[in-house]
Amino acid sequence: RIAVGDVAPPFVLPDVDGVGVALDPASSPATVVVFTANGCPYALAWHDRIQSVARDYAERGVRVLQVVSNDEEGAPLDTVEKMRERVQAGEVAGPFLKDAEQSVVRAYGAVATPEVYVVDRDGIVRYHGAPDAAHADPSLDAGWVRDALDAVLAGSEVGHPSSAPSGCAIK
Repeated sequence: RIAVGDVAPPFVLPDVDGVGVALDPASSPATVVVFTANGCPYALAWHDRIQSVARDYAERGVRVLQVVSNDEEGAPLDTVEKMRERVQAGEVAGPFLKDAEQSVVRAYGAVATPEVYVVDRDGIVRYHGAPDAAHADPSLDAGWVRDALDAVLAGSEVGHPSSAPSGCAIK
């Protein structure tokens, strides 16, 4: 499992239209990699907060890459077709990527949905964990991710660099 201070493993994954999208830290001041799912109640509870982060930070050049790594047999809502439906419904801000071979989730060592990594321009993980302290409290607004992004964008240390990921086990 990678941790804060490690280099984020590079990857290229297809979006719902089959177009490859790369983690390219040098192309933006910060990138958020979120392992998520369509059927996990925790991922769904945090979903709107993650989309708000993607929209709120886009004008500052931040990319939010949302990765679905669940095996489709164990998680039938995580097919590319179901992912595409959510994109077409306007539910996802930014790239929605399918890790069908589970190579990316293995490289990161992520175990839960959602599990978040904030990566700086040099490819270094600066935050790892949950979006905020409680999936059931929307008022927290992915505060840990926002605080990490604000610190990275300001060129300062992240005050709360890690938390325990909380959510459904990746299948």
